[in-house]
Amino acid sequence: MAGKRGNKTVRNMILSLAAVAPVVAVVYMFTPHDGTADPLKAVDYRVELQTARRAAPYPVAAPVGLPDGWKATSVSYDGAGGNAWHLGFLSPEGRYVAVEQSTAPAKKFISSVSQQATKTDETQQVKGVAWERWEGSKYDALVRQDKGSTTVVTGTAPYEQLAQMAAALESKQR
Repeated sequence: MAGKRGNKTVRNMILSLAAVAPVVAVVYMFTPHDGTADPLKAVDYRVELQTARRAAPYPVAAPVGLPDGWKATSVSYDGAGGNAWHLGFLSPEGRYVAVEQSTAPAKKFISSVSQQATKTDETQQVKGVAWERWEGSKYDALVRQDKGSTTVVTGTAPYEQLAQMAAALESKQR
């Protein structure tokens, strides 16, 4: 008796699957699929930038006049966490570039936002200002230490694109 009951359960399961599968297939066929769509949406960071510029004890940097193709993907300001400003971008080639600023202790902050990059003996001139070069296995970085804050331009992009971002930065405070 137990054997017959088990066979009916398996049979009912197969019949249910056969009834549901065509419905799922039809729904899938009529659901729009765009394989070329970009999964990362651009963010508008203007409100967060104005808020950070009012709250931060240092001039907050953001790019002005970047060429077409750069896309802002993330933004945050953490007043309690070392007054940390973050603005993430994708370059036209799809490489990650972030602008990071903070009043936190420089060495720890740089290491954290650059994914443990280490300082080199090289500098890079950007609009007449020397930026320290940091190299890492994940991210490279350009670093500038100002009075009371540290600015880091970091990411997976080559130094030329990091420098392009650094050159576009405009620092303001309200």
